[in-house]
Amino acid sequence: QETLMKADSIIGAMPVVEGRMMVAGRSLINGVSGGSYGMGVFKLQDFEKRTDPSQSVDAVVGQLFGMASQFKDAQVLFFTPPSVQGFGSADGFEFNLQSKADDNWQDMYKVVGEMAMALNQRPEIQYAMTNFNPNFPQYQMDINVERAKDAGVSVSSIINTMQGYFGGLYTTDFNRFGKQYRVMIQAEPSDRDKMASIDKVTVKNQAGNMVAINQFIDFKPIYGPESVSRFNLLKSAKFSGKANPGYSSGDAIKAIEEVAAQHLPKSYSYEYSGMTREEIAAGSQQAVIFLLSLVFVYFLLSAQYESYVLPFAVLLSLPVGIAGAILFVKLTGLENNIYFQVALIMLIGLLAKNAILIVEYALQRRHHGLSLFEAAIDGARARLRPILMTSFAFILGLVPLAFASGVGAVGNRSIGMGAVGGMLIGTVFGVFVIPVLFVIFQALQEKISGKKPVTETQDQA
Repeated sequence: QETLMKADSIIGAMPVVEGRMMVAGRSLINGVSGGSYGMGVFKLQDFEKRTDPSQSVDAVVGQLFGMASQFKDAQVLFFTPPSVQGFGSADGFEFNLQSKADDNWQDMYKVVGEMAMALNQRPEIQYAMTNFNPNFPQYQMDINVERAKDAGVSVSSIINTMQGYFGGLYTTDFNRFGKQYRVMIQAEPSDRDKMASIDKVTVKNQAGNMVAINQFIDFKPIYGPESVSRFNLLKSAKFSGKANPGYSSGDAIKAIEEVAAQHLPKSYSYEYSGMTREEIAAGSQQAVIFLLSLVFVYFLLSAQYESYVLPFAVLLSLPVGIAGAILFVKLTGLENNIYFQVALIMLIGLLAKNAILIVEYALQRRHHGLSLFEAAIDGARARLRPILMTSFAFILGLVPLAFASGVGAVGNRSIGMGAVGGMLIGTVFGVFVIPVLFVIFQALQEKISGKKPVTETQDQA
């Protein structure tokens, strides 16, 4: 509570913070309760009031991490909520370190510490931490079973009594005011805050007499984890972290895999969870989606041109625009995220449209008897004006999206900047690349099919 109040005073002194709430006894990262945990939630001012770049979410989180050095008696972490609710508790990556052997908690703690240290030394990782700690002071309760049996006291009675007095026990329900309430029993805090409190606890034996419980139990001070976490039924320690600015979540995942391969013993493994698990599952579908998009465009063009070769003049012009999209995103400091990938799918259709305009007109000129070179030049010249009009109208329409601010700004900028860059580069260079591709693949088509172009005179005859 004292640590939370200290953090509350620091956060409350920041003008950018509009409201805040502190809760003692609860961890937001791993969802456990305990006297050694605490959490806080605070809200920043509206975007209209935070015009200074130093008041952005990432900047504020960076300032708070700098203030965290003042806490010597606690491990303090600041993070933003996950991008999709329900997938994890924090924005960034999540994974679970698992022990497949019968290691004790202290041995596992050494491996966890080495993993955390190695991750935090990677340039891709801003921070990587875990709440796993087996060094909480505890008491181990040993029951003298023989003495309890001689006194007519069952082991289950001893355990239930200790649970009811010190841990709390759910007993029953009752209805009132149209609602159902749970009944919990537990001793008052003043009656369970010292070891001497056990001397006042009694348990009923088989004869119905109340006997002191301290004659059947012994306590030994030990150290251990306050809460035990398991993943895939294995002992586990949950890691949470975030990538450094300029690195994507994919870079962070790759760094985790490299560090795990170098530092994890053979008896240990790791599994991703939360949004990271979904990202990896969806990442394997990315190549399939792009391939299906290209296959769809290819067969559509094959039917239009009645050729399996000429559509490559359209498809091979797409990498020019895609390279432009990647260049613009990198230059503006954005990442290869799901929004940018959506923009790439959209670019396949938009860039193919420009190529289709040129190739279709050039093919008509070729059928009218022009040479391959003349048909290509004529097609590019005739379609230049409509291509520039439609492409630059689209580009100018996306400029506000490319420079968006406020809620969802990163996603909007990723789509806008990727589409703007792809269309701009694809349009400027495409008018030079597409005619060359037409000459190459139309000549190849005529060589394979053996068909000569039909002139207008032959058509009339």
